[in-house]
Amino acid sequence: MKKIIPTLLAVCACAAAGAQDMGKLLATGGVSQVEGAGGGGITPWALISGYGTRDSWGANAHYTHLSTQDYKLHTYGVTAGIADRLEVSFANQEFTGSLAPLDKLNIKQDIVGLKLKVLGDAVYEQDVWLPQVAIGVMYKKNKGVRGLEALGVTNVKQLGAKDDSGYDYYVSATKIYLEHSLLLNATLRATRANQMGILGFGGDRNDDTRLMPEFSAAYLINRKLALGAEYRRKPHNLGVDDEKAYYDAFIAWFPTKNFSVTAAYANLGDITIFNPKKQKGWYLSLQAGF
Repeated sequence: MKKIIPTLLAVCACAAAGAQDMGKLLATGGVSQVEGAGGGGITPWALISGYGTRDSWGANAHYTHLSTQDYKLHTYGVTAGIADRLEVSFANQEFTGSLAPLDKLNIKQDIVGLKLKVLGDAVYEQDVWLPQVAIGVMYKKNKGVRGLEALGVTNVKQLGAKDDSGYDYYVSATKIYLEHSLLLNATLRATRANQMGILGFGGDRNDDTRLMPEFSAAYLINRKLALGAEYRRKPHNLGVDDEKAYYDAFIAWFPTKNFSVTAAYANLGDITIFNPKKQKGWYLSLQAGF
């Protein structure tokens, strides 16, 4: 991962050599989801991050904090959109526990993502039914388990995961109906990740890559305020993790093209059999870019 950050900075530097116009409509750059890709809070969209048009570029940085009854998730990262076609992202996740026996738990994960727009335009092709379509990949590397050394656990494989790194592949289709101030998105993800990869990849119950659907809808109350909801189905690979679907309801504020704030109420379902209750809570995400 030490080589990845300089690579992303080099990509941004190369993009900076071109003109930067921020010509896309406000809010159409989306926000950064918890894995770094441009989209909603928990699902990627076909939209390319940033406000640069096809002759330009854009970049942003984000920080997200999610807190449930027993756990916290911190995510930060950077994303660059080039020529409104290619998106490159890097994110770091830190997952911690607050209730015994997992009150010392600390797991970190790095995620590198690529997204390529392959078809359509969600904004400017209003007279056709065809959505904007993008394909994407995320490489995820789990950095080990801390806080459970007394139990002899230092790696997600000791929890039943088959691997501590893996890939998610996805295709997203996004359609914006400007006349109705409505955005609809559907994503199909091929994954082996347990809790996004925080608990590793594959497991004692299943080790196959499976297709998981994800859906988003957002209504633009006005030019600067959006209200929406998301659903993300999850695999159930681990015996120690009764993994369930994620879903949330969010409100996003775009005061300018350089800054946005997203607040949401999320339900992450069960996370491990050690704290067997549905994990619900608020998250707040801040994004700044140019």
